[in-house]
Amino acid sequence: MIRELTPTTATPATTPTTTPTPASDILARTRAATAPALDRALRQLHPWLYEMATHTPDGKGIRAALTLLAAEAVGATGATAVPGAVAVELVQTFSLVHDDIMDGDEHRRARPAVWKAYGTGPAVLAGDALHSLALDTLAAGGGPHTATAVRHLIGALRDLVHGQAEDLRFEHTPWRGEGAVTPHAYLGMAGRKTGALFGCATALGAALGGAQPRTVDALRRAGLHAGVAFQAIDDVLGIWGDPAVTGKPVYGDLRRGKKTLPVLLALAGDRADARALAAVLGTDPFGDEHARYAAALIEAAGGRAAALAEADRQLALAHRSLRAVPLAPAPAGEIRSLLSYLTTRRG
Repeated sequence: MIRELTPTTATPATTPTTTPTPASDILARTRAATAPALDRALRQLHPWLYEMATHTPDGKGIRAALTLLAAEAVGATGATAVPGAVAVELVQTFSLVHDDIMDGDEHRRARPAVWKAYGTGPAVLAGDALHSLALDTLAAGGGPHTATAVRHLIGALRDLVHGQAEDLRFEHTPWRGEGAVTPHAYLGMAGRKTGALFGCATALGAALGGAQPRTVDALRRAGLHAGVAFQAIDDVLGIWGDPAVTGKPVYGDLRRGKKTLPVLLALAGDRADARALAAVLGTDPFGDEHARYAAALIEAAGGRAAALAEADRQLALAHRSLRAVPLAPAPAGEIRSLLSYLTTRRG
């Protein structure tokens, strides 16, 4: 079980002296290494479930990339960790299918969400199928470290569900005052809902690569902090991102009353902007004009800048975890490049 994460003042990671490999090149290589096995796994599903599972265009494969790179960083080949990479991609897809149902999001990557295109019942079934397929794929991988890897995945699934439960519960709490969600509590939720699967990705790669427990844990912690940074950027993009890039409507989280990091950090102060923000967030009905005004107040109250700063601090903690154990220089450098990409992406 992961501990709650709190805002920190970690020292930024030192800049590598070698020229980093572009994230796009890293992701292209790792996608090519994972794609055939991922497709073979998906084709084990009922044809209708396969259709739903592949309905949304593939994501960037960041988690799978981290799994392969972690194996390489501990001295193994990326091929050793392909079952783990496939498993984390299947879990990620499963979580998005169910997440869209729970949040009522009608679009995912500029296409109708699975539940919108096929119905809620079929989408639930597709998510369940992906969940079980992930465990089966990892367990069937064979090798001396499979049992340890399966335990890591099960732990991540437990944390993911815990975090999702907290995220849904937060929607029914007040914006300020007694019972309000604090940034501290939000970061703990993000560590479970998003950070756990990133941490699982790096831990799986290290575990399948035969690393010692101390090294596996260091890579898990690096992935966990990277996942929180990813969530912080996702929250920023949910308010100020370009829908043409993110594939999701702007202000969607604000309209649903979701507690996200920029909003909570803006509300944490006692400035006039924060008080005005609390008032507008309580408006019912909450329309487009309210959303635009709220976004302006969040920025004026410092919520956007503070969320970006928290992403940078979490990234620094991820780099610190990587420095805590000996790793092969080239793949460790590629992990660092991917982690830095997480805080500069636009979609």
